[in-house]
Amino acid sequence: MRIANIDGRLALAAGTGYIDVEEASGGAFGADPQAVYDVWAEFTNWAARLDTSSHPVIGTTEQTVWGPPVPRPRQVFAIGLNYHDHAAESGLESPTVPPVFTKFPTSLTGHDQSVALPADTVDWEVELVAVVGTRCDYVDAADAWDHIAGVTVGQDLSGRGLQLAGPAPQFSLGKSYRGFAPTGPELVTVDELPDRDDLEIGCALDSGEVLQKGRTSDLIFTIPQLVAHLSAVCPLLPGDLIFTGTPSGVGGARKPPKFLRPGDVLTSWVEGVGTLRNTMIAP
Repeated sequence: MRIANIDGRLALAAGTGYIDVEEASGGAFGADPQAVYDVWAEFTNWAARLDTSSHPVIGTTEQTVWGPPVPRPRQVFAIGLNYHDHAAESGLESPTVPPVFTKFPTSLTGHDQSVALPADTVDWEVELVAVVGTRCDYVDAADAWDHIAGVTVGQDLSGRGLQLAGPAPQFSLGKSYRGFAPTGPELVTVDELPDRDDLEIGCALDSGEVLQKGRTSDLIFTIPQLVAHLSAVCPLLPGDLIFTGTPSGVGGARKPPKFLRPGDVLTSWVEGVGTLRNTMIAP
């Protein structure tokens, strides 16, 4: 199953278009994309029984506004240095415990949305983003996938200047400017994926330059391990996001460093999940 936030309304993918969930369900489920995560089990049961051929399919156009599949999560977790090659390019040892920070929810934006660059040191970090489907309290890794609604494509855009400003780094603030957490275009349930633990991931500029390319099988801490680790500290709530980390190729680690500029179109992808596109603009 694939769902999207189209023009602010929850939509279910059907063929080459989408079905409006509120209309198709006769109001059993509302139009608000965020609300569905609090009733995820009921929603997935309904969607599995739905005869999509009996409902009108809505196409998308250049005027379609793609919102983030989870527009108002209560918590947004992010994991640093979660690929060995990224830790190495950062000049750091691979971690033995997940380094965790947060991205504030107001940094979220969607597919095909513009992002204003507040400085000349904004970096890219393509990530697989896991979305919590049911509350997690002390969940074992072996059971963790049962608590995940699905995954989406994300970018952990990072203002390196603010992030690394001393004497103490400002990770959460430097990664939470407006628009610094693009996600989408769809949330995809893991049964749709060729291999939920081994997916190609990458990002490129519109010039054709590939910036990052890796595989999620190279994650140091897997999604189940992250769920177990986080839920041992605090409950994970329906609709919470986990940005799982980025492979090597970030701009700040290059010699000389390379950062995003106004006019750049950044395309990010995860195999089987989708392609996320965002245009960088001047502040």
